Amino acid sequence: MKCPHCGHEEDKVVDSRPAQDGRSIRRRRECLECKGRFTTYEYVEQGTLAVIKSDNRREPFDRHKLLYGIKLACNKRPVTIKEIEAMVDELTSQLTSPTRTEVASKEIGELVMSRLRDLDEIAYVRFASVYRKFKDKAEFLEEMKKLLE
Repeated sequence: MKCPHCGHEEDKVVDSRPAQDGRSIRRRRECLECKGRFTTYEYVEQGTLAVIKSDNRREPFDRHKLLYGIKLACNKRPVTIKEIEAMVDELTSQLTSPTRTEVASKEIGELVMSRLRDLDEIAYVRFASVYRKFKDKAEFLEEMKKLLE
């Protein structure tokens, strides 16, 4: 593991503990060169899940991309990082299984929106505006009307 401080490749594990309800291991490491400390997470590698994009391209499922998109929607909202991480963990578990090899990006987007709608309505509208590619304010207002009903 490369040290994020100095780039040295040798470190020692100072502490290990389960994280995210046992779905990962959090490791606290110390660089043997600069003595800087950093944290890593270890996950069980799921089978390769391909995401089918709207233009029929396929790309590997990326948990970090999902996390980043949800974090953007929740920016400056009263949503904790723990809530976001829990949502991403739940969605990842739901989407990945040993028998499943592909998932449509549309399904991922709809799952995220259903969770965000319950968690924070502003984050939901933000995510929906990017996911559904609103072309003008009329489409945006239409989504807001649905939310208010």
